[in-house]
Amino acid sequence: MWIESVNAIDLAVRGMVVGIMASAPMGPVGVLTVQRTFNKGRWYGFATGLGAAASDLIYAVMTGLGMSFVMDFIERPTTVFYLKILGSILLFGFGAYTYYTKPVEPHKSSGNRGTLWHNAFTGFAITASNPLIVFLFLALFARFGFVVPDHPIEQTFGYMGVLAGAVVWWLILTTALNRLGSRFDMDTIGLLNRLLGLLVMLASAVGLFYTLFR
Repeated sequence: MWIESVNAIDLAVRGMVVGIMASAPMGPVGVLTVQRTFNKGRWYGFATGLGAAASDLIYAVMTGLGMSFVMDFIERPTTVFYLKILGSILLFGFGAYTYYTKPVEPHKSSGNRGTLWHNAFTGFAITASNPLIVFLFLALFARFGFVVPDHPIEQTFGYMGVLAGAVVWWLILTTALNRLGSRFDMDTIGLLNRLLGLLVMLASAVGLFYTLFR
């Protein structure tokens, strides 16, 4: 079986982990969220993150639906074994990429704050413009055994977990930024990326070891 049991709460928890791991690296939308939190206020930064979370959810659902079409193949024990190995390797590569990539500061925004909806839409658009996130979701879904066809209710809980994980991350980030103030600059963002990259590499290495030697 792709996973040992089908449980809505378990899938929701896995989804939250996936949502946090997909949102945490400080790419363009992360840096934009930081800037808007400082320049416009906490809730404008949070709205930007919510837009990104909505885009992540759409990509997560698309990835899950695509995987469900080939579920007869990927439910085979041997295939599951190799998919988890591949997922761990891809996650390790993603962690290394996060570690070594320097965040790029977006163009300075104008003094006009705009509406919360406008800030959310731009966060959505920036995230949606990067379809390569599908490969990250493929790796995460393979690693965590996330896709369970023929269980739509449980799978829906899983996708809601993805959204909840992303929202929780943006809430924590913007709350922390609101407290830290100007002490959080591009150097700090780079340090955060390196820490996140190390954590992802460590987690993927542990997952690979567990898959190979359990």
